[in-house]
Amino acid sequence: MPRTDITTALTDLLLTPGLSLDDAAERHFTPDYRQRTDGEWADRTEFLAHIAHLRTIVATGTVEVHDELANGDHYADRHTMTITKNDNTTVRMEVYLFAEYAPDGRFRRIEETTLMLEGNHADRNLGSAR
Repeated sequence: MPRTDITTALTDLLLTPGLSLDDAAERHFTPDYRQRTDGEWADRTEFLAHIAHLRTIVATGTVEVHDELANGDHYADRHTMTITKNDNTTVRMEVYLFAEYAPDGRFRRIEETTLMLEGNHADRNLGSAR
């Protein structure tokens, strides 16, 4: 099985109408998946609640990877996520991400820090909102 990457995972999770959240999650994240965003840990259930919330407010978006490295079971990248919300406002966040792959090529763990580049102050927690 080929390894996932952040562009493919985010595209499936947030930017592919018609692809169910469960199917997208199963493609890219192990059952024991954990994520820490800006210091706050979430298990897979909490992470999927976050993505389900984002799916209700995200109209369109893009992922631009600036730096990316995979070495063994480790993955790291720096990317910018730009989303247009249903209210037509834009949010841009730069993300510094470190991850661990499971043997099947899916993400087992991601730890990330976000930096808001554009958007309303109320959107600052968009990276972990549920």
